[in-house]
Amino acid sequence: VAIRRSHNQGAGWAAGDDRTGNREGETLGGADLLGQINIHGKDKVQVAIDRLREFEPSEGYYLAFSGGKDSLCIYHLAKEAGVKFDAHYNLTGIDPPELVYFIRENYPDVIIDRPRKTMWQLIVEKGTPPTRIMRYCCAHLKEKGGEGRICVTGVRWAESVRRRKTRRVIEQYGKSQILFNDNNEVRRLMENCQKKSKFILNPIIDWEDDDVWEYIRSRHLKYCSLYDDGFKRLGCIGCPMGTTKQRLMEFERWPKYKNIYLRTFDRMLQRRIERERPMLWASAEEVMQWWIHGKGTNKARGRLALPPVPNNTKEV
Repeated sequence: VAIRRSHNQGAGWAAGDDRTGNREGETLGGADLLGQINIHGKDKVQVAIDRLREFEPSEGYYLAFSGGKDSLCIYHLAKEAGVKFDAHYNLTGIDPPELVYFIRENYPDVIIDRPRKTMWQLIVEKGTPPTRIMRYCCAHLKEKGGEGRICVTGVRWAESVRRRKTRRVIEQYGKSQILFNDNNEVRRLMENCQKKSKFILNPIIDWEDDDVWEYIRSRHLKYCSLYDDGFKRLGCIGCPMGTTKQRLMEFERWPKYKNIYLRTFDRMLQRRIERERPMLWASAEEVMQWWIHGKGTNKARGRLALPPVPNNTKEV
């Protein structure tokens, strides 16, 4: 059976349409990937549902919803599992407009949480834009919710080599990650943990990209139209975790946000002058070139090797 990619502008699945996330014109033999049975006689959907049912807390899950393809899966899997949950979307202020519209139109029950500080305030305070190493933005804008609860996320090993090496089905946020074969042991640990602890459940951690799109196709789910416009990942505009190509594409599509970044870099440089901090860039445009392409002064390029900035670190 050949699977072809559909271009439906996020309008859901028409009869006969299939999608696996592969490139235009490519085919993939062997559909019904999720129906493959493991040694316990269960397919991936049932395994994910079992994980959700096994650790359901009395107050329900905190479901981290981004509006992307993975969070669509965990949202609807939680529905299929019949578990109690409340879904939350962290509105960062640098979200793709199409994504926000998609969530509001199709998932009105999702709670939209707003951060105490914006990305623009954080950049000025920190004295440098966020990088792959100094990801202070995630800690402030996306990782604040769910304290004292069990959080469900759509994290998957297939997303990166690092995640395959470090992420687990069950994790304790802020401490070494854990994975137990004995589910009763995990449940006892969760029940005895302090209220300030946050546990994370990744029910589709072992799903491939094709599994995700097969699930969306099989349930006739609507998805954000940005996927049909060539975006591989949906997240904050200008996110340093994206490739140079993706970031350039984002700024070309949403030039307003590029201009806001440049104005913010101006304020950031002025703050560095006021606080008598070393000047690593001569202008906002130089900051942008360094941030996207790694071009600029030797001092600025050297900052890429600095360790992460702790949450309580003062401006540099």
